[in-house]
Amino acid sequence: MLKLLNDWYIRHFSNPQVAILAMLLLLGLSVIVFAGKILAPMLAAVIIAYLLDGAVHLLRRCKLPRFASILLVFSLFVMLLLLVLVILAPLMFKQATQFALEIPGMIAAGQDALLTLPEKYPTLISEQAIVELLNSLRNELTQLSRHVLSFSLSSVFNLIAFIVYLVVVPLLVFFFLKDKDMVLAWFGNFLPSDRELVVQVWREVNAKIAGYVRGKFLEILIVWAASFIAFVVFDLRYSMLLSFLVGISVLIPYVGAAVVTLPVAIVAYFQWGFNADFAYVMIAYGIIQFLDGNLLVPLLFAEMVNLHPAAIITAVLFFGSIWGIWGVFFAIPLATLINAVINAWPQQVSSVVLPQ
Repeated sequence: MLKLLNDWYIRHFSNPQVAILAMLLLLGLSVIVFAGKILAPMLAAVIIAYLLDGAVHLLRRCKLPRFASILLVFSLFVMLLLLVLVILAPLMFKQATQFALEIPGMIAAGQDALLTLPEKYPTLISEQAIVELLNSLRNELTQLSRHVLSFSLSSVFNLIAFIVYLVVVPLLVFFFLKDKDMVLAWFGNFLPSDRELVVQVWREVNAKIAGYVRGKFLEILIVWAASFIAFVVFDLRYSMLLSFLVGISVLIPYVGAAVVTLPVAIVAYFQWGFNADFAYVMIAYGIIQFLDGNLLVPLLFAEMVNLHPAAIITAVLFFGSIWGIWGVFFAIPLATLINAVINAWPQQVSSVVLPQ
């Protein structure tokens, strides 16, 4: 066994560049796992700066000086942040509060509708099954109310942390944009000079992840705006809140659209019932999802992330279970990193000669 392990180690890690790459990957994983919560503001700033750097490059191509490009992009970012905090966030909070107040009435109406099913379809649904289902739903709601209560008790501390992040993160974003080259040079001083394999993996991952993050941001905005316009046209209640849920649902490929269909359908049903208005809203929602998957995604991403759908779903489930919403958001970039490492890993050429 020891000989097998030794042969495996020599075969895969005898190359110093491979050992350096493996060490950096383990170091990065350790930092995220053990210090992710502490470094959350810095990681968030790095992500936002990474997103805004594309706009800076675009302005640089238009012959605008770098510092002026950074100031313009950063100013637009701050204005967008203020718009979200002053207008969008209060509106969504108001709609979420109204929706929460109507949940008991929806539950009561839903119970009445469920209790009529055994009378209408006695051969398909039994009364005992409906009672068990309602008991299960009550237990789930009880657990949910406990989570809400615990959240409300810690809301003061969450508010303080949010205010700190609101000041610290924009400052870090500005300095990361302004001193990007200096930061990268400083970080490069800690890397060995023999790092061709690391550079190869970084170039591939950087090109794909940069395009993915910026493309995903645009996809969220476009789907959010299209959903909001459609819901407002049909006068669907909680249009801002529901359209926001539809927008962020694109973070979870193949699954998010199916999950967010439920709240849209519930609100439409309790507003109109099963009539033409309900059908129009659901058809419009289906068209938006169809155009997103078959037109918008190919235009924004093309072959940028060349991963099998099964690999994408597996990555979403795996990283989402580890890091929650952040794991879901970065599931595809992390899967792309793993794929780039596998592609760049030196392959051993077999010395066995096949018979002619």
